[in-house]
Amino acid sequence: MLLSRRTILAAGLAVPALPRLAQAQARWQFATPYPDGNFHTRNIRDFITAVESGSGGRLSIQLHSNGGLLPMPQIKRGAQTGQVQLGEILISAYGNEDPLLEVDSIPQLVTTYAGARKLADLSRPMLEARLARQGLSLLYTVPWPPSGFYTNFPVDTLEALRGTRMRTFNVMTNRFATLVGATPTLVQAAEIPQAFATGVVNSMVTSAATGVDSAAWDYARFFTPIGFTWTKNAVFVNRRALEALPAEVQATIRSAAAAAETRGWAMSEAARDSTQATLAARGMTVTEASPALMEGMARIGATMADEWAGRAGEDGRKIIADLRAAG
Repeated sequence: MLLSRRTILAAGLAVPALPRLAQAQARWQFATPYPDGNFHTRNIRDFITAVESGSGGRLSIQLHSNGGLLPMPQIKRGAQTGQVQLGEILISAYGNEDPLLEVDSIPQLVTTYAGARKLADLSRPMLEARLARQGLSLLYTVPWPPSGFYTNFPVDTLEALRGTRMRTFNVMTNRFATLVGATPTLVQAAEIPQAFATGVVNSMVTSAATGVDSAAWDYARFFTPIGFTWTKNAVFVNRRALEALPAEVQATIRSAAAAAETRGWAMSEAARDSTQATLAARGMTVTEASPALMEGMARIGATMADEWAGRAGEDGRKIIADLRAAG
């Protein structure tokens, strides 16, 4: 005869230990569009290690890199719906949803990492609020190294880009291509080599890190760093999934995210120098931008900043004003 728990208690017998619900392991999925060797992905792996260790085994996270589970255009929606619990995106790639998400892709708006940090701080509360309305909690942001032009010809002035087929990856690079007389073509990072090989594009502006990821020396001869932008990636979490965890595990995630942000900014600066050196070592010509090229960039940057402020409304104008006031 089977004894019930009540019978056992009444008889004064020892009660078999029941598993503690608090120790039940949650298993999360994390989607990123970038390859394993990219510094953003390496930073994420360190973040995951810190969370899993700090949670005492109560949370495990499986990372799906290089768009293996979801391509970037689907990652934010995937986190909103719970298909994944964690995601990483290039913030400006979602500029069609809200112009405010484009602020860090305005050419020459900031020209140093210090300026990029100030812009990130000014725009963060607004980014957090927009993600919160969509059921997401922002964990951290990390910038890409400043961008440059990839071509098979020297770029001494912006006129050299006229008539090219330019790879773009967000609203602002699309607008930039149009302003310089190039034909914009949206191409995700993982598809860059094929796009160049098939002639879909023959120029692009992006970071040296992306150039290394895509083996740019196989399809381009020149890299001209111009400090185009310091676009940022954001890592976020489904808010319901986060709030379902014990408070101490939530605190572990927040602490690991703060560390990942600090570490990621340092990794970005290091990647700026190391990846440019890699491009040169693999045979690409890394050329210093000419004064005429930078003058042209300043003019287009001013035009695009004015256009953006008109679209972004009061929040956008406040960010620009506060950034300029900070010097």
